[in-house]
Amino acid sequence: MARIVQKFGGTSVGDVERIKNVALKVKAEVDRGNEVAVVLSAMAGETNRLVDLVGQMGKLYDAREYDVVVATGEQVTVGLLALALQDLGISARSWLGWQIPVQTDDVHGKARIENIDAAELDRRMKLGEVPVVAGFQGLGEKNRITTLGRGGSDTSAVALAAALGADRCDIYTDVDGVYTSDPRIVTKARKLDKITYEEMLEMASLGAKVLQTRAVEMAMKYGQRLQVLSSFEDKPGTLVVDEDEIVEQEIVSGIAYSRDEAKITLVRVSDKPGVAAAIFGPLADANVNVDMIVQNESVGGNATDLTFTVARDDLNRAVATIEKLNTVIGYAKLLSDPNVVKISVVGVGMRSHAGVAQRMFAALAEKGINIQVISTSEIKVSVLIDEQYTELALRALHTAYGLDAA
Repeated sequence: MARIVQKFGGTSVGDVERIKNVALKVKAEVDRGNEVAVVLSAMAGETNRLVDLVGQMGKLYDAREYDVVVATGEQVTVGLLALALQDLGISARSWLGWQIPVQTDDVHGKARIENIDAAELDRRMKLGEVPVVAGFQGLGEKNRITTLGRGGSDTSAVALAAALGADRCDIYTDVDGVYTSDPRIVTKARKLDKITYEEMLEMASLGAKVLQTRAVEMAMKYGQRLQVLSSFEDKPGTLVVDEDEIVEQEIVSGIAYSRDEAKITLVRVSDKPGVAAAIFGPLADANVNVDMIVQNESVGGNATDLTFTVARDDLNRAVATIEKLNTVIGYAKLLSDPNVVKISVVGVGMRSHAGVAQRMFAALAEKGINIQVISTSEIKVSVLIDEQYTELALRALHTAYGLDAA
């Protein structure tokens, strides 16, 4: 007997028929003799509808009441799935975040899970009952409903799996696993049987939409095995596991990309101590996250060019923030470009192999693609390029690293 937490996203529970299909998948695990708990998202599009309703009440809304409204989508799906399971003869009950409770901090709209008291769920699962738990929501320190931010149901599922001591957490989505690159662009992309937590975390943070970054972080922290698989096809998925479980690791496991990038260049910034802090401090205060940073060699020891990237949606706010600081920073010109994309090669095998970055640069140069910014970590190399070359770069790199399907 295994203990499994199954999580189903919005497309998987998009209507009554799909919810009934989810019930059959849950029943299949129960029939195998496993203890099962289920975590659900709201129906596809429902959270957006609820957010829009809140927005119609005014731009400056109370974040606590926002959470009350947007948390209701999951309440519908858990109730319906519990009914569907009962109709199949399975003992099941719906649970909202506050009923368990899933304890969070009080940062409404972006709450972080602090503790899950899973004792009652554990007791009921041992008796054969299937808890159907609302993802995305919890209970704050002041006894108010909280939500975890977009994609938060993945985090709910991993946290619940860890609290229940589950053998595996299955994340059901509209794709059948994790691929070496986006198969919609790279037709020769291959589905991976296994990927490490670190690689999955990098790929999620670099633009792969299969798993939410916070969920992967939590799985890595607790050593919780994950499996990504399709709600609509009955085939094996991709396991997200510790590096030790992969016998022979590929040098590069995947090529990720993110279109959510914009580039800012400050021309002839004063080259003196404290200037970087004067730039990036106010950006942080404005909740603008800075990613890639490159500084050119100082010109005559007096000035330098500084280039960095921000999220595309944050570009206008970032530019406005910096323009207010020109008397402090002392730059000659501010240039911005929203038409860029970040391409990244990811693989834990990089630690023990030289020449990974050189192969990337050579493959891009061969296709005439100019690199604007470079950023590296122990298991990734990222470059910023013109957006028009996205597909060409992805396919060229996928081939260069030998990832193409036979």
